Amino acid sequence: MSGCGGGCNSGLSGPFSKGKDLVDFVFHAHGGTVWAQPIMQGPLATVCQGCQAPFVLETYLGQCPACGGVHAVAPISPTAENIQYAGDDYRLPSSS
Repeated sequence: MSGCGGGCNSGLSGPFSKGKDLVDFVFHAHGGTVWAQPIMQGPLATVCQGCQAPFVLETYLGQCPACGGVHAVAPISPTAENIQYAGDDYRLPSSS
């Protein structure tokens, strides 16, 4: 699925992607304006899918404070069960 249903058609994977694809999608969605916004329904308590440390995802994209693992959740389905992990070697891309 491409596009997010919100007018973005960047050719990236969409909001139902998994893993790194979802993290990349959230980072670039709507020109990069979504990822740092607070989760509208409130922060999500979760466990890092890399190191298993508990942490709270407060924005649609965040990093585990213990290991730096990058996690994201799509704004259309912000529940702890839908948080995706980009992988052990993932680094955030530049916003350009």
